[in-house]
Amino acid sequence: MIKVTDLHKHFGGFRAVDGATLEIATGSITGLVGPNGAGKTTLFNVIAGVLEPTSGTVLMDGEDITGLPPHELFHKGLLRTFQIAHEFGSMSCRENLMMVPGGQTGETLWKSWTQRGRIAQEEAALLKKADEVLDFLTISHLKDEKAGNLSGGQKKLLELGRTMMVDARIVFLDEVGAGVNRTLLNTIGDAIQRLNEERGYTFCMIEHDMDFIGRLCDPVIVMAEGHVLAEGTIDEIKANEQVIEAYLGTGLKNKEAVG
Repeated sequence: MIKVTDLHKHFGGFRAVDGATLEIATGSITGLVGPNGAGKTTLFNVIAGVLEPTSGTVLMDGEDITGLPPHELFHKGLLRTFQIAHEFGSMSCRENLMMVPGGQTGETLWKSWTQRGRIAQEEAALLKKADEVLDFLTISHLKDEKAGNLSGGQKKLLELGRTMMVDARIVFLDEVGAGVNRTLLNTIGDAIQRLNEERGYTFCMIEHDMDFIGRLCDPVIVMAEGHVLAEGTIDEIKANEQVIEAYLGTGLKNKEAVG
């Protein structure tokens, strides 16, 4: 679904992404790992249109999407979440979900006065869908709670729920497990797996929790110093000497620390 070729993103003399080349297969849950500063989040930001690349190409189903802004990628079904959840804190969980789909009739001032019946129908449909999403994520009991009052893990679930309010095809998850307790992390993992298996979502996730990556992801791609260092199953990655050195700088003698 996604093909990245010789992608570069430079900030002055700093090469955050330095010739990264990788592919994300349709229907996969691909893990993206690597030490801090490897360029993972910058790569996500370039693919998702948050940053323009210095050079290189990004294709989605063969279409060149290099440098397209996030709102255009959104309509193509490419979405991303962030390490720190971007909820609307003063709005309820249900309202956070209902506002995601674009092109709602009520967004236009004139139509909000002249097409109230249509707006009411749209809102009823969105309300139903939002409740279905909250139920799928097992947080329906929080539907009327202000999003700003949620725990970190609950906010990550809500952010995942936003992707379910539109026809997402591929979702980039940036450290979905950061600051999340183990129970909620398992809930998030279950939701990702179900969305992949039952609804055909393709995922690519940055994550430092290797157990979480190992449970969900195949393949796992390792980045270091802005480029792709290795790719394989989680067991192959854990046994890869180059990967061990990238994380620890000491080689095989500390292999057990990676496992």
